[in-house]
Amino acid sequence: MNLTWVDWGIVVLVFATMLSGIFISKRYMRSVADFLAANRTGGRYLLAVSSGVANLGAITVIAFFEQNYLAGFAMTWWSFSMGVVMLVITLSGWVNYRFRQSRALTMAQFFEMRYSRKFRVFAGSLAFIGGILNFGIFPAVGARFFMYFCGLPHRFTFLGADVSTFAVLMILLLTISLYFVFAGGQIAVIITDFIQGTFVNIMLVAIVIYFVFIFDYDTIYTALQTAPKDASMINPFETSAARDFNFWFFMISIFGNIYNRMSHQGEQAYNSSAKSAHEAKMAQALSNWREIPRNMFLLFIPICAYTVMHHVQFSEQAAGVQSALSGVDSTAIRSQLTVPLVLTQILPAGLIGGFAAVMLAAFISTHDTYLHSWGSIFIQDVVLPLRKKPLTPQQHIQFLRYSILGVAVFVFFFSLFFQQSQYILLFFAITGAIFFGGSGAVLIGGLYWKRGTTAAAYASLITGSVVATGGIIIHQLIPDFFINGQVFYFIAMVSACVVYIAVSLLGKRQVTDLDKLLHRGKYALEEEYKVVKPEPLKGLKWLGMGKEFTRGDRAIYIATYAWVFSWFAVFVIGVIYNLTHFISDATWMSFWYVFLAINVFAVIFVVIWFTVGGLRDLKFMMNKLKTIERDPTDDGSVSHAASK
Repeated sequence: MNLTWVDWGIVVLVFATMLSGIFISKRYMRSVADFLAANRTGGRYLLAVSSGVANLGAITVIAFFEQNYLAGFAMTWWSFSMGVVMLVITLSGWVNYRFRQSRALTMAQFFEMRYSRKFRVFAGSLAFIGGILNFGIFPAVGARFFMYFCGLPHRFTFLGADVSTFAVLMILLLTISLYFVFAGGQIAVIITDFIQGTFVNIMLVAIVIYFVFIFDYDTIYTALQTAPKDASMINPFETSAARDFNFWFFMISIFGNIYNRMSHQGEQAYNSSAKSAHEAKMAQALSNWREIPRNMFLLFIPICAYTVMHHVQFSEQAAGVQSALSGVDSTAIRSQLTVPLVLTQILPAGLIGGFAAVMLAAFISTHDTYLHSWGSIFIQDVVLPLRKKPLTPQQHIQFLRYSILGVAVFVFFFSLFFQQSQYILLFFAITGAIFFGGSGAVLIGGLYWKRGTTAAAYASLITGSVVATGGIIIHQLIPDFFINGQVFYFIAMVSACVVYIAVSLLGKRQVTDLDKLLHRGKYALEEEYKVVKPEPLKGLKWLGMGKEFTRGDRAIYIATYAWVFSWFAVFVIGVIYNLTHFISDATWMSFWYVFLAINVFAVIFVVIWFTVGGLRDLKFMMNKLKTIERDPTDDGSVSHAASK
């Protein structure tokens, strides 16, 4: 056992606090819209914190531990340019704003509104299949982490039977996640995710500060210099030998973030839970700040772990890690366990329990969110459109629960038997592309181009899924195939774009009234739009700020622009200087020191800011849910039901 009674006490206390959120949520869950989207009552800070921890997940922590243990500081440099891309996406409301205007509860409901009911079923089926395959390894990675991090035996005897600890942990963790979803639907998910997200933010700050004090920066520098030639972990311009996590991995990620904005439906309920389109847009803007604590932790901790494994000063701790890894045959699994096992050697009592609680919170927040999302998608977008007789609200919620249970059973067995052969992020890319390969073209075309056709939507999704499925099969047959999952993902996206445009232009002409679809102009809904400043804001509107922006909203936007563009300016100057001068590793390390120092202070500020704002939004949501009048017809169905 690696945890003391103090550590276990912290884990139990955090879990008990999460359970209190479940009990609170039960009294408010009264309708299908409550179950699916918290009846659209989410405020910006509440959504930012809750969706952030739902997106984080235990598996995401492990995935970025893998990446940054291999890439170090080098990959972070390129993220300075990505920050501008993400800023433009979030502050402009790219995809997110128009989707919320449609008032669709799920992505495929929008697809029925925009294309046809049959396409909704097809898209929903494809999203469901791709989603549960992508979700399939989540329980395995999480359970394996707890088994090794807590020092649990691989097997134990129960009533005379030899039992796998790995399988039991997966069952236990999935059962807890199921209870969270069943108790209160999306209301429970948001409330518990907010509790978990707030705790996670505070604990990540505490661990980072602890590591700052115990790791000498010169020692880190010495360890990072042991990286192979042309695979530098310090200088981003000397990484040509890095095979997987390199410049091209990063560039494909940028393209994917633009192309597949909102296509990932693992957190699809959050896309519909905002109290207005403007509030959804503000939540997206705040995500630029929300990521600072997470990114700081996921960068600095793996670098410290690399130092432990490659510096003579930590030879005793490194030997302990190697001993624990010696019984693991799979290279992919060894890479997942390295950083967590280093933490068991470095963290003191209290913090080791705190990190275990962080991972428990991250596991539950992701699993309850994803179970809710994929189970809901199957019912909302596959089963209901095929039924001729509508369900009663009680039947509807029961069907949703059965579907969610089915997803849990599937991912348990998938995790139990699937053999991982790639890094987690590469597995995400290739399985995600089953739906993501074509969904970006279908969604963007549907929201922004009135000429996009139903035939083009079919062709685009089929093209993307065929490329992705081919990549998965190839990698199961040839694990070291020269085209990795990220590149297959890119091929799928580009192919789908070309097909969508070509079929729309060359096929039968189809024109959609986007004003009606998005409730704009004469179709506008009064309760969705609140004009704060009646006169036009010419310059500010160009920056993504419209008439509905308050003074505080504008301050957030301007501060966000200033933060992101400052780092982008550093990036541009650095690229130009690097092309004309030689920059030593020592100089790069000095730069990274300044970067870390600035971000440590930013992390503390952001955690306080979001905690206060989130508590305010949580109070509003609960008060609203007490009095809001439920609409029994607001269940995700499309009233006109006419196939186009």
